[in-house]
Amino acid sequence: MSEPRVYPARDREVAAAAGENVTAGLNVAQARAATHGAGPLLIVAGAGTGKTRTLVHRVAHLINTGIRPDRILLLTFTRRAAQEMLSRVERLVGGGGRTVHGGTFHGTAHRLLRRFGQRAGLGADFTVMDQADAEDLMQIARQALGLGDKKKRFPRKETLHDVYSRHVNTEIPVAALLGAEYPQFVEHEEAFGRVFADYTARKQDRNLLDYDDLLLFWAMLVEGPLASEIGALYDHVLVDEYQDTNLLQARILKGMVAAHGNITVVGDDAQSIYGFRGATVRNILDFPRNFPGTTLVTLEENYRSTQPILDVSNTLISRAEERFTKNLYTRRTGGDAAWLVTAHDEQAQTRFVVDRILELHEDGIPLREMAVLFRAGYMSADLEIELAARRVPFEKWGGLKFLEAAHVKDVLAFLRVLENPRDEVSWYRLLMLLPGIGETTARHAIEHLQGAAWAITAFAEFPAPARARSAHTALAALLEELRFAGSARTGKGGRHAGGTATPEDGGSRDRGLGREVAAIRRLYDNILRERYDRVEPRLADLDQLQVIASGYPDRAAFLTALALEPPQSTQDLGFGSDSEDDSLVLSTAHSAKGREWDAVFVIWAVDGWFPMARALGDDEQVEEERRLMYVALTRARNHLAVSYPLNVYDTRRGADYSLDQLSRFLDRGVRAGMQRVVVEAAPVTDAPAAADAAIVDLRALVKARFSSN
Repeated sequence: MSEPRVYPARDREVAAAAGENVTAGLNVAQARAATHGAGPLLIVAGAGTGKTRTLVHRVAHLINTGIRPDRILLLTFTRRAAQEMLSRVERLVGGGGRTVHGGTFHGTAHRLLRRFGQRAGLGADFTVMDQADAEDLMQIARQALGLGDKKKRFPRKETLHDVYSRHVNTEIPVAALLGAEYPQFVEHEEAFGRVFADYTARKQDRNLLDYDDLLLFWAMLVEGPLASEIGALYDHVLVDEYQDTNLLQARILKGMVAAHGNITVVGDDAQSIYGFRGATVRNILDFPRNFPGTTLVTLEENYRSTQPILDVSNTLISRAEERFTKNLYTRRTGGDAAWLVTAHDEQAQTRFVVDRILELHEDGIPLREMAVLFRAGYMSADLEIELAARRVPFEKWGGLKFLEAAHVKDVLAFLRVLENPRDEVSWYRLLMLLPGIGETTARHAIEHLQGAAWAITAFAEFPAPARARSAHTALAALLEELRFAGSARTGKGGRHAGGTATPEDGGSRDRGLGREVAAIRRLYDNILRERYDRVEPRLADLDQLQVIASGYPDRAAFLTALALEPPQSTQDLGFGSDSEDDSLVLSTAHSAKGREWDAVFVIWAVDGWFPMARALGDDEQVEEERRLMYVALTRARNHLAVSYPLNVYDTRRGADYSLDQLSRFLDRGVRAGMQRVVVEAAPVTDAPAAADAAIVDLRALVKARFSSN
């Protein structure tokens, strides 16, 4: 592909909205929250009650009352959410609104660690691993300790990383995590500790940070000698989706506002559904206790759903053992009752869903305004087959993320070793790509580099075996070319030759990173064609990666952006029809959070499926499953159908049909607000009898089997 030309951005000047009051368009509760003064504020925002609008107007109010925008920190769970909010702030108060510091927890942690990390013992040129690289480094630690060779089963790298990450984010002891989540590995508790110690040492020696380090080190900064200096950066801290935070993030927030107590959080305890990621509903429930003097504002007016849908949702969540009391209502009129659909079996449930979708589509609702939600991805298998057979285009949310695609990770490995030559994981991936190099040779090469203090030039001196010399020579030449290009661009001998790229260097502004990716592809594209099927979509992904890279000033900025806010899709995997703009959405309830549709179908409302069987023995998990169903129900604007099959034949349960039990969450009170619907059985047509069929005496034949005559 041709080299993209970078078009320089111009200075932006945006005027404030003429004559618009900061509370214009807000209801009474929203206005009260937006104009709150000093001190901690908890905004409990029910589903569809305009929490984002309220938070935007609160930021605008703070600016209008004299708070400098750059003294405000807005924390969200995606960079896109922060950007959208700040764009709306800018429209309210003018261009100054864009100087509010907004971003994700991890992105903000990275920025602060770049600024203060050296004073806390971090190397200035640290790099951030994504989850897959962290798992690979965990595997290296596992193998180095000889734990991968045991005949007795030892957990895989994914399990090791999951336990490590949950321990760091939840502060739950490793022994307790193993007992609750992985009882089969309890006997290996001591070995887990040794792997984690080795993993931590490797990160330190190679100047690597993982996602968990970003939050952990930020927490340590605001609880240590630098606490007052870091806390003094901001006069107000605002947090979106507070119900999704973990204990480590709560510690961070306490430290950031210790001096002034000006913290605003927005969330809904009824939508706390990410316990499996380490989030805890206790953060929002205990907020008034953790931040004395809290003002509580509850948003209850819903702008999304009809009242019949809200009535069912309100009743369902009212059964929660502990919650902030709220009762969602709407000024919208009309609306049909939510349907509770009973089907004979899975096939009948599938037939109902597809028939009803087509009926609504014929009535004018686009497919993209309808969604089928389920507890886990495998529950849509039968539905996907039927949709494909009846040529209904659909997209299934999930699948392979851009940075998880092997070919993308391959190319990034080249850039990672150039940015941080101590990155053992990336070296290993890079070397294993080359023809003639196997695991043993790759390990020897890494040991050679380590013995040469990780100087990237030392790779050319590694005595490669004869079968790999051609590939070794090509890679050595490429690394030297890119090292030289980086040195020329920074003007200070390169990042790892004593210099650090800065905006004043001049050369870093030529956006030459796209050319580096192009140089890598001259070597790599042929490797890709040999290693992978479906080459064209993968090459298209790399084209996109090259274009993205061209927009960054240097490798560090590019790799950090990808690690902290990775793209979410790749062309290499698709579902349904990708040629249709109007496609039905199939989604897990988790992936549907924050979205809404005109019509929503919630399938498999069966005990053991929703709630999941593994949650039934734990009260806290059952409560989270209840909140998850609440999230699913509140995605619907006008039409809601909850379905369950009476019978199922499933090898996960055994070889026979079982009689399913309706989800415990849909109790008598919830059902009272729903319209019961029974799916009619499909007609069965008997084959016509042959006209000249012989008459057989079946009883006589059986009797004859036992007759002595």
